[in-house]
Formats: sequence, structure tokens, C-alpha cells
Amino acid sequence: MLKIKRYIDKGRKVPFQVLIIKLFKKVIEKIYFSLRGCYVKFFGIEINKSYFKDFTPKCSFLFDISQKKQYGEKLMKLEKTEEIIKDGEKIVSHVFNLLGSNDKYLGKRLPWNVDFKTDFVWKNKFYKNIRVIDLSNNSDVKVPWELSRFQHIFTLGKAYLLTEDEKYAAEFKEELEDWIKCNPVEMSVNWVCTMDTAIRAVNLIIGYYFFKDSQVISKEFWMEFYKSLYLHGKFIIRNLENRGAHRGNHYLSDVVGLMWLGLFFGDFDNNSKQWLDYAKKEFEKEMFIQVNEDGTNYEASTSYHRLVTELFLITTLLCNKNHISFSNAFTLRLEKMCEFIMDITKPNNLTPLIGDGDDGRLVIPSNYSSLERRDFTHLLAVAGEYFNRDDFRYYGRNYKEEALWIAGTYKENPTKPEKLKSKAYRNGGYYLLRNDNIYSLIRCGELSFRGEGGHSHNDQLSFELNVHGEDFIVDPGTYVYTADYEMRNLFRSTKVHNTLSIEGYEQNHYDKYNLFYMKEETFAQCLFFNENKFVGRHFGYEGKCGVIHQRTIEIRENQIYIEDEILEEGTSNKKLTLISNFTLDKDVEVIYKKEKIELIKNNIKVRLDTADKKEIKSSYIAKSYGNMSETKKLEIYNECGVVVILC
Repeated sequence: MLKIKRYIDKGRKVPFQVLIIKLFKKVIEKIYFSLRGCYVKFFGIEINKSYFKDFTPKCSFLFDISQKKQYGEKLMKLEKTEEIIKDGEKIVSHVFNLLGSNDKYLGKRLPWNVDFKTDFVWKNKFYKNIRVIDLSNNSDVKVPWELSRFQHIFTLGKAYLLTEDEKYAAEFKEELEDWIKCNPVEMSVNWVCTMDTAIRAVNLIIGYYFFKDSQVISKEFWMEFYKSLYLHGKFIIRNLENRGAHRGNHYLSDVVGLMWLGLFFGDFDNNSKQWLDYAKKEFEKEMFIQVNEDGTNYEASTSYHRLVTELFLITTLLCNKNHISFSNAFTLRLEKMCEFIMDITKPNNLTPLIGDGDDGRLVIPSNYSSLERRDFTHLLAVAGEYFNRDDFRYYGRNYKEEALWIAGTYKENPTKPEKLKSKAYRNGGYYLLRNDNIYSLIRCGELSFRGEGGHSHNDQLSFELNVHGEDFIVDPGTYVYTADYEMRNLFRSTKVHNTLSIEGYEQNHYDKYNLFYMKEETFAQCLFFNENKFVGRHFGYEGKCGVIHQRTIEIRENQIYIEDEILEEGTSNKKLTLISNFTLDKDVEVIYKKEKIELIKNNIKVRLDTADKKEIKSSYIAKSYGNMSETKKLEIYNECGVVVILC
């Protein structure tokens, strides 16, 4: 019923003739996929592997495995060898930590089609007939998708390079053979999402360059491998996620997958040529569709900004290795994307998790088992080499290994840059206030997808506060998507964000069952910004209860001043309950003293002064997808309140 309602709602805005054409296309499509599903079920999708008998990839890759001695020496110098081998052993033992599962043994055969966190199984059938979202249970299709991305292959390959132990190559071979057997083309849950198909193809290609000279892998296997990759390419080009008014990270991932496959297969046949030609054209085009002029991503999510930057950056390096270049305007905007990551990085090297996030990555070249999902500076290590910028290198200095694998080199001791300053990213709706003591990121801008709100939260005029390198007031992040729709809605609601909420109202309305849509009602505006002060407002409450919320945030040397103003009186007779919310990092100790509240973390004290009524309540934060922790939230009840935070 929800889909029908949405379609009718859209129909009100669409000319009748256009609606008829769309309905006709849907009917034709349904008939086509019904027939195709029957065909695939009975006959399968096959290519004779002998078609690839004489094929050899000619792609110039990011790393050269023949230089294993040099890689080994550098990894030893970086003190990475022990960690890599330990992580490799976990993978061979089938112990994985995915999407909040913590280390878990997944069995002798990997459960490719199972949400192993809940034991829910997706039975094999035609991919268009598989239901991946069922809000009546707590299964999460992202779990089998994540495992089937094969992002652990990079670590498996590194362990093989360091030890020359063929058990790692055998593991790669056995995993892929089993995956192919369990996931016939177009006949499993792992073909439902084209993005995941593309990311899997990229990581399988990486596996080839690590294991291509293995003594335990036969030519017969490699022919099956090429066939599987080739069928990935044919699937992607036929199932591009480019429908609808706006295209996002899914479609860009599709394009990236085609780029890697096109480079891998080269001029093997007309299909591979088509993949590469299409990808080159769309890759540059998407930069100017999905990335704002100031370098921010239009999905209004810092996590998806990280993913999109990675998709563009790593693929650009691979293209350059193969004599494919892009325009100066493309390169400049990519550089701005990296600057945004550098600027919003807190003194503790972590990034605020604004909007949605699922920890999405293209590849994981380092720290596979010990990833800090909130640390985006791994991209700065790569960007530092690509753009030859020491500021990027400095802030990415903890990820020299990442630069080694992707860019081929790293600088030992980059020059320490000048301190980062306050900065406005007006297109993206992010405003940074910072000095030697205080970091504060403020959200004030358009919802994702030009107001469609797919990955947005009700976080207008919300802020984060880091003092002397310690997080005190934080965005709660994202816990899960479809596995628990109630918690999904809680984490995107106004009351968990560090802004003014009005009891009974949301900044932007959303349907509790429509988990990736939020109607733009806030139309937030920045009224003033300089290095010490931000003033902004939003209109999300105006049509509901006659309230316009305006907030001023000002930082001084050791103080942050927050003033909330109500610019219009409520239009209803009901008395409004206004609450300024402050979600605290889970390690913050709270000491309540009459009109003052003292926050303590790692011997750093912060004091909140306000005359208004206040309460400490329990709340939640998610520092990575699938990982939720209890924390405290400070609620200040006011009509027009001022909070002074002494740092």
C-alpha cells in the first residue's frame, strides 16, 4: 500500500500523459522480467569458460606483486607485518567482524546467503523476486552483501605476499568456487544490488593481482574466475541504478565497477570495450552531478562523502596508471572533496557522523580487523601522494600503508601544516568553528538529493563539540537501516540531535515505514558566519506550530555560547514544550550541580551554565553501523534559552 500511495502522490505532480507512459513501461518491464526469471531458473546464464582460454589481463595495476620483497621491507618498517598475518589467519579461520557482529566464527563454509547475526536465510531464486526488506523481522540484507563484497581479499593477499604460504591462495580459490556455486548469476540475494556486484568485482580483481602466480591455483580456475568477472560486467551494465530524479553512490559504484572491469578485460571483446567507454563518460559526469562546487557530496552525509571520495580517488589513480585522465575541473573538485575531509576531521582524527552511514568502503587496504569506522584520514594519505600535498599527508600520516598500496609510495615525514581554521561549506551545509581549544561542526543546509532527504536526519542547527581533542557533544550516528525500523527512525529524529526540538513535532516529516525519504520542510539558512560565530535558522516548525528556530553559536578562547531564539509565536492554543538536546559521548561523566552541569572526560572538564530547567536522560549513539551503545542526553527546557559552555 505504501508503494501505491507514493506512486499516487508522485502522480499528482506528473502530467497525465507522462504517468501513462511510465505505467506502460512498468507493465512491459514486469512482463520481461517474469519471462527472464523463468528462463534463468531453467537454463541458467552460462558462457563456455574456454572463451577465456587465451585471455590475459593487460591492465597496469595499482601495485606490482613482483616487487614483493620491497613491499615486505616497507611493511616491516611500518610495523604492519604482525597485524597483517594475524588478520589473515582470522580470515582463513572464517572469523569475521562485520556490521557490528564482533568477531564471529562463520563455519567451515561461509554463509553467503545468510544474515548470520539473526540466522535469516534468503533462498535462491530469481533476483527480481527476492524480498530483501521485511520490516516485520529483524534481518539485515546488508550482512550477506557485506561478506560477499570480498573486501577481506586485500588482507588475505597481503598475508600471502609476506609469508608465501599457499594456504592463503587456497582460501581465496575455495571461497570463490563456493561463492560461485552458491550464487548462480541472477539467482541469489547477492545479485539484487548492483552496487554490491560492482564492489565485489573490484575486490575480486585485486585478488587476481595478489594470487595470479600461485602454484595451487590452476589455469582451469582462472578461466572460471574470468568467466565470473565477465558475467559481473554483463550484469552491471544491464542493471544500472540510474533511475529516478537523483543518482547517488549506488550508481557511481556501478560505474566504478564497469571501469575496473573494462580496464581488466581491455579490448577482449565488444562488451568490455563498451563497459570502459560508458564508464569513462559517466565517471566524469557524476563528479559534477553528485559533488557540489565546494567539494561536498549532495547526499548530505559525511559517511557517504567518504565513500564517494574513495570511489573517485582510487579509481582515478587506476585510470591514470592506464593513461586515462580527466578534466582539470574534475581534478580540482576531487581535491576539494579531500579538503573537506581534512577540514572536518576533529583533533582526535575522527569525523562527525552527520546523516546516514553504513561504513561503506570500496576496498580496505589496511587495518582490516581494527578499523576505526569514524576515521576518514586514510583517504588523505592517498590524496597526499596524488595531489603532492603535505597537509593531506600529515593528516593521513597514520595510514602510510594505504598510500603504499594505492598510490605506490608515501612520504616518511610530511611537513606539519598550519592549524586548520574555521570554515564554511555552504553548498553542503556544514559550518566549522574552531580555535586552539574548541572544535564545533554545525549542520545547516539542504537535505540530501536536493531536498529528497534519502540519507538525511533531522539535524538542522545541530552541532558537535570537541574540547582539547576529546568528544563531549556528538551526533548519534546511524545504528541500522531496515533491520529495526523503529531504531532507524529514532536515530534520524530531531530529539536525538543537538538542536531544539518541540515535543510532538519533527523538523522534517517522514513516514515511519518509508526509511529513505524525508520531505524538505526546514529550508535551513546560514544568516552569518565568520571565524568565531555562526547564526542560522530553519523553518521546519513554521507550518506546524508557527515557530521559526534561530540559533547563534559563538566560540571564544575557552567558551562556546549557544543562544536559541523563537522568532514567531505558536499558532495553536496548545502550550509548546521546547527542549534543547545535547547528546553526550558515552565516556562523558556527568556531575549535576543545581544550575550548573559539569562534564568530565579523561580529566578534561566542561561546564554548562544555564538558568533553564534541565534533565539528564538515557539515550543511544552508534559509532559504527550495527553497533549501538547507551549514553546520556542533556535536555534543557526553555522558551528562549542561552547555554554557555566553559571549556
